[in-house]
Amino acid sequence: MKNRELGKSGLYVSAIGLGCMGMSHAYGAPADKREMSELLAKAVEIGYTFFDTAETYGTTENPHDNEELLGNALKPYRNRIVIATKFGLRFDTESGKIPYPLITDSRPDTIRRSVEGSLKRLQTDHIDLYYQHRVDAGVPPEEVAGVMADLIKEGKILHWGISEATEEVIRRAHSVCPVTAVENRYSMMARHYESLFPVLEELGIGFVPFSPLANGLLSDQYTASSRFEAGTDYRASMPQFRPESFEQNQRLFSLVERLADEYHATPSQIALAWMINKHPWIVPIPGTRHLSRLKENIGAVDIHLTTEEIRRIDAELDTIGMSDVFGGSPIKSK
Repeated sequence: MKNRELGKSGLYVSAIGLGCMGMSHAYGAPADKREMSELLAKAVEIGYTFFDTAETYGTTENPHDNEELLGNALKPYRNRIVIATKFGLRFDTESGKIPYPLITDSRPDTIRRSVEGSLKRLQTDHIDLYYQHRVDAGVPPEEVAGVMADLIKEGKILHWGISEATEEVIRRAHSVCPVTAVENRYSMMARHYESLFPVLEELGIGFVPFSPLANGLLSDQYTASSRFEAGTDYRASMPQFRPESFEQNQRLFSLVERLADEYHATPSQIALAWMINKHPWIVPIPGTRHLSRLKENIGAVDIHLTTEEIRRIDAELDTIGMSDVFGGSPIKSK
């Protein structure tokens, strides 16, 4: 696996990271911990060094399931890997709605409690990359950045970032404490954050796309007859997985399949290669519970698309009608 620097931060990670949320949250009941621990160890063995989690990736019974999983499984490899986790968000599990609405809280005292909890669960003395999970409208970005600067001075975190951030928030936060990475939703079906690329280039900030395969739709593993458990699997309510959406997305599927044939690749590899070839500071974090997918995703690094080829793909994407795609859980007022 090749490495990449996130922006101009000095933080180097594997060119493809591993989003670990789905092992514990949002994609059905949590996976078997022994199997996931073995998968995480195998990921390190085959070259992954970038692992993404959050304090809220879990279940109602155990909200911190994912951090605990990573803490146990990755402890033997701690000096070889980069762990990213997140603060400032909790799920409204009492709402009765799936996906759960989100409640933001980035008050300094809350951040302090969160970082101590994450350090303990991850069994480490520092967090490599600490994200604000969602922007809190009630706390100025400058105030959050000030807390991050203090945590960096204390050695509790090494770098920080923001998830689902806008240009205004990025600039305001970065002016107080340099931002290492922005983690936003991005895929062939969700390209609205491309407008941030010039800003990230200017400021030397890395971009970490989550849901780079549109929650798995672009992996070519699902059909109109695919079904998901409504109580535990967010895909049951995602618009791109509705039966009628597969017909609406046929031109997109055809484009990806044609490119896969041309480059002797899989659809997933094409969807990932399309973004990592755009800029050297883009590092997607697809998730999986399967070793075969870990190995498949790595293969995207070996696919070279020229600037002109990417321009042609983007131009075609601009003309393709697509279904709606899941845009994230709603933010709920405190």
